[in-house]
Amino acid sequence: MAKQPERLAGVDGTDLSGMEALVTGSTSGIGREAALALGRLGADTVVVHGRDGKAGAELVDDLAGTGTDAEFVRADFADVDAVRELAATVRAETGGLDLLLNNAGGFFRESRRTGLGVEYTFHVNHLSPYLLTAELLDHLREGARIVTTASAAHTGTSLDIERTTEPDPDAGSWAYSHSKLANVLFAAELARRLEAAGRSVTSNSVHPGAIPGSGFTRFLPGPLPRLVQLLDAVPGVTSVADGAAELLFVAVSDRAADVTGRYFAGQEPTQPSGAARNPQNARRLWAESARLLDVEEPLAEYARAEETV
Repeated sequence: MAKQPERLAGVDGTDLSGMEALVTGSTSGIGREAALALGRLGADTVVVHGRDGKAGAELVDDLAGTGTDAEFVRADFADVDAVRELAATVRAETGGLDLLLNNAGGFFRESRRTGLGVEYTFHVNHLSPYLLTAELLDHLREGARIVTTASAAHTGTSLDIERTTEPDPDAGSWAYSHSKLANVLFAAELARRLEAAGRSVTSNSVHPGAIPGSGFTRFLPGPLPRLVQLLDAVPGVTSVADGAAELLFVAVSDRAADVTGRYFAGQEPTQPSGAARNPQNARRLWAESARLLDVEEPLAEYARAEETV
């Protein structure tokens, strides 16, 4: 029998009594397993999110079985208004957040645009977590942790925000890698601005591993989804529980309590790509993301001065 994620993360003795959490993208895969683990660790409230109402209701029932108060909120991350409504519901249903797990996202092989005219993958994987976090910044308790699911796929690409608003029938894997680069940059810049603002809130990104059972592979072309699913039975391939453990480690472990602005892989802070370490990239991403969403740039007063790298 597979080990539970909290045991794999070495946090199975942690007591989360009194804590409230939001886990996006939690009706399946690593998000679902992470949410259930938070319940088993004693979290008072876990707000779960996704697009599948039936799966959301089942997760709420499972969390209730752990003694956790849970609520499912349906929200399409390609819809700006839906993300704002998710944030409003979280604010109404919780006294404050101790954990914000920005886990929702996917690989979408068909090139398409959202209502903002932005490439779909970039909008869902980056712009929506950016907006959701901005909407919840003043609802985060001191000592809160923000964890953003990124990927090792961020390596090998550079920041090109203009391409996300131009017709690109071949976006495919580039769009996914680019969005994951944005995740790493976003989490690091958020950490820097929170620290400059004097907030004791951490922000990190995490690579959960290549996970055949996560549901990610349903977006791959041709026979690849079936072939990758077969890997789930191969020893050494990352499981859903392993991936959830990566999230839990950064969100819950004492070893990560005082770490902020880092990219984690294998439950260790790891150096991301050069493009992901570029402060000019991070600053530009924040400003351009706010422009695309037509919102005020979060923590704009703490944007760093011009730097060279």
